[in-house]
Amino acid sequence: MVETTAQLQAVQAGRADLLPGILKTARMGYDGKGQVRVKTTDELAAAWAELGSVACVLEKMLPLTAECSVLVARGWDGQVVSFAPQRNVHVNGILAVTHAYEGNMPAALADRARDAAVSIAQHIGYVGVLCVEFFVVEDGTEHGGLVVNEMAPRPHNSGHYTLDACDASQFDLQVHTMAGLPLPQPRQHSPAIMLNLLGDVWFDTSGHLQEPDWHSVLSLPGTHLHLYGKVEARPGRKMGHLTITGPDVASVQTVAYRVAGLLSLPGLDAI
Repeated sequence: MVETTAQLQAVQAGRADLLPGILKTARMGYDGKGQVRVKTTDELAAAWAELGSVACVLEKMLPLTAECSVLVARGWDGQVVSFAPQRNVHVNGILAVTHAYEGNMPAALADRARDAAVSIAQHIGYVGVLCVEFFVVEDGTEHGGLVVNEMAPRPHNSGHYTLDACDASQFDLQVHTMAGLPLPQPRQHSPAIMLNLLGDVWFDTSGHLQEPDWHSVLSLPGTHLHLYGKVEARPGRKMGHLTITGPDVASVQTVAYRVAGLLSLPGLDAI
């Protein structure tokens, strides 16, 4: 924790093992905001000043190989159901792509992630939909180790695909948990890729506002557009998402690439 100049100096003097790292504000940081990557003690001092010298956490950067998340729903009676883990791709600290289909990650790793998320929900007595995000890190094992990165006590951006690809969405399960209704085990009926739509999509290469080419996008099979009703588009602002579903993974990937080309969306190089 870095809250004072003395603590900053102590980190600079005795915790070089934390570098390279990411300096994060302890409050009001999200979607890549309130975060600065630092490699040296001088960069650390400059980053703290840039963030306003507010309370921050310095996290050592890990050897990441992937990121994933698991959505679980736990009722008042302790019943827990979950969705299959989804593999996520972030660009500049913001979720860009969610891969939700069988084979999106090694089965053994997916099982471990799901078991860990369920265990967390049970241990803290959580009621509602909970998203647990994991880093997959190199640890010398075949599939890598899991490190919990974040917990979101609510329906989560990476689970929005469930609206179109499952017979019960994360929002349905949230209602069931809050109302004390039975929790059905959700079934995913279609492989899916979800693409986040940031405000950047509304600007051309010259920086002028333009309406995205929704007509061409929605003419592609299996495309489901969800806009959040935000009046002003700004770069980096989440404006909506697009889910692509289909009969098989290959067809979903093909359409996702076409959509990414039409809207100049990043992140699909990890398919």
